[in-house]
Amino acid sequence: MPGRGSGVAVAPAGGPLVDWSELTEHAPDGLAVVDGEGRFVQLNAAAVELCGRSPDDLVGMPAPFELARPAPAGAAGLLEDEPAEQVSIWVPAAGVRREFAYRARPLPGPGRATVVAFRDVTAERHRQRRVAAIARASATLTSARSVTAMLDALAREVVLADALAAVQIITFDGAGRTLQIMGSAGFGRWPDFFDRLMRCRERGGTLRMLDALDQREPVVVPHRWRMIKDDPAWEPLREYLSELEWDSFASVPLMIRGRTEGVMNAFFAPGQVVGRSTLEFLVAMAEQAAVAVDYAALLHEERALARREERQRLARDLHDSIVQQVFSVGMQAKSLAVLGGRGGAVPAENVRRIAGEIEDLSKTVLADLRAMVHELRPSTSAQIGLGEAVRALVESTGNRTGLRFDLVVGDGLGEVGSEVAEDAYRIVAEAIHNVVKHAEACAVTVRVAIRDHVLTVTVADDGRGVRAARAATGPGTSDRYGLTSMRERAERWGGTLRVRPRSGAGTSVRAVIPLPVSVPHERVDN
Repeated sequence: MPGRGSGVAVAPAGGPLVDWSELTEHAPDGLAVVDGEGRFVQLNAAAVELCGRSPDDLVGMPAPFELARPAPAGAAGLLEDEPAEQVSIWVPAAGVRREFAYRARPLPGPGRATVVAFRDVTAERHRQRRVAAIARASATLTSARSVTAMLDALAREVVLADALAAVQIITFDGAGRTLQIMGSAGFGRWPDFFDRLMRCRERGGTLRMLDALDQREPVVVPHRWRMIKDDPAWEPLREYLSELEWDSFASVPLMIRGRTEGVMNAFFAPGQVVGRSTLEFLVAMAEQAAVAVDYAALLHEERALARREERQRLARDLHDSIVQQVFSVGMQAKSLAVLGGRGGAVPAENVRRIAGEIEDLSKTVLADLRAMVHELRPSTSAQIGLGEAVRALVESTGNRTGLRFDLVVGDGLGEVGSEVAEDAYRIVAEAIHNVVKHAEACAVTVRVAIRDHVLTVTVADDGRGVRAARAATGPGTSDRYGLTSMRERAERWGGTLRVRPRSGAGTSVRAVIPLPVSVPHERVDN
């Protein structure tokens, strides 16, 4: 057997032998002979270097190439002169991943051996994936999906492009005091994540993403998991952080019009090195995330304006309706006055008829007024609190429709911020509106509660169910808008909304909203 310095591995006794002296000297690519079982038999010096193992280790080891057998003679003329280049994955050691582009040709003879020419395209393919990820992220911004869906998709693109363990996209509110996960890939969604994170901080854990927020520069922490896995301060989040195998950590700020409005946290797989090109890619994707967040904020403002205009239109319509009804009440009352002013006996039947019409009109006016109050009140939950706002809505709807309501309001709703409370209230209002309009229900259960820093609202009825209602009325545009609006309100805060049939009869609408967590931290926005 030649010495190791020759870079040539020779097959064991009985295997095919190829004289590669010329190939070893001149071939720039890796060349290898693979036997019929898919194992390395011979490798030139370039191949040994590309594979990153010693010749003795490589000979007899399964090769990473998919070797197609020769096509039947009948296919002659349909194939290219050169075999098509394919790509394979080679993992010579833990944390090391290489991609080889290769071509294979069968060798003549009975041994079914194949000669393979291959080269390392890891960096080239990596760049292609990054460019494609940025392009797909840009295309995602043009879709009509929610900001949570957009940022989830963007996080997945980052994970796939760089083979990371996980990515989180975290946003801060306008004042920089609360934060929430708006996009993630890799780690599961834990509604109480930030509650646990704050407990880690209270126990002495350092949140390096706040450094990225303050410095407006990426922060890289090599071997972060080694630092915190046995640290008692991180015990509340240890189970969460142990879901995946990761090592180093990087946090990149989201810059929006000169302000830091969040961070993108990247968790690297063991063995990965956070180099300059990696940071450049993360910064590019963070810019895409910032555009998505800014777009969502502008879209929210636009929809808020549209809602205000709709309220004004509805107010005018209701005003015209109520004015007409009140005018009718006045005319009926005047009719009674005319009858009484004649001086003679007033027929009882006429009095009963007019009084009945006045009573019906008064009930209609009262119902319209109550509906207007709850439809147009812009800051109900902010003014009187979420619990009281839902209670007033339930009481008014019950009086107006005859539905029986069972209301369960939990403790601690006072800690819900005004914007979250408003969205939660609107979810409940829209769900109740759907029950009144479609469900043909007799009873409705409404629950609003907080547990483990997560707000949950549920509206469940005993009506005919979602499918039956859709079959009877058809899925109208307004109904789809109402469901979309409820889902967007939940997803705005990183929450979820589910509409499911109840066992037996009826429908359940359940929104789960993680509450933003306050961060005692002074931001630097120079």
